[in-house]
Amino acid sequence: MGKYDFGGEQPVNYEQKCPCILVLDVSGSMSGAPIAQLNDGLQKFQRDVLNDQTAKNRLEVGIITFESSVSVMQEPKLIDQFDMPHLSTGGSTALVDGVREGIKMAEGRKVWYKDTGQNYYRPYVILITDGAPDSDQDVTGLAQEIRQKVSGKHFNFWAFGVEGAEMSMLESISDPSAPPLMIANCDFAGFFQWLSNSMEKIVKSRPGDNIDLTPKKPNLFQHTV
Repeated sequence: MGKYDFGGEQPVNYEQKCPCILVLDVSGSMSGAPIAQLNDGLQKFQRDVLNDQTAKNRLEVGIITFESSVSVMQEPKLIDQFDMPHLSTGGSTALVDGVREGIKMAEGRKVWYKDTGQNYYRPYVILITDGAPDSDQDVTGLAQEIRQKVSGKHFNFWAFGVEGAEMSMLESISDPSAPPLMIANCDFAGFFQWLSNSMEKIVKSRPGDNIDLTPKKPNLFQHTV
């Protein structure tokens, strides 16, 4: 993929921005009910954010998908500036390549914020997967990169698995401050409700605020790895 410089794009407003980069597994094993539920969840996520004026003006969403290859489905935009893409499945699991593309997108967006005089919250790179990476994927290198950059406060990284995910691998690439979680019963509707609520709290927060991101829905996450 190319370098993210965002060309001559002009800010829609000068509210403090929070980039949320979704890195989504669309490999063949996500076919059927999982991809249908994921698409429904994304639509609900967009609707929920649109209903909160502060989040609508501050939260920028980017979407990257991966299977055998990586696709940029949506560069970071305020959520009322694009139509949510409809995802389809196929191929294997180039997970590392997908996450690295998400990191590049987040880092590039930060440069654009600085160049255009916009304040911003630390980006969130959010991975959702249901399987193990392809054998040629550099999991060890990715783990080192994520832990170094999370500890250096470049971005926040959250990893979520659904049924079939290799949770030990997700633990290995996650910073200990944010261990991976399993989305119970492939409940993407519940997950994206939690994510929109969480992002709304984050974009309304001030430095040093203690933000409670506990999901309102019981048993949304399984915490065991």
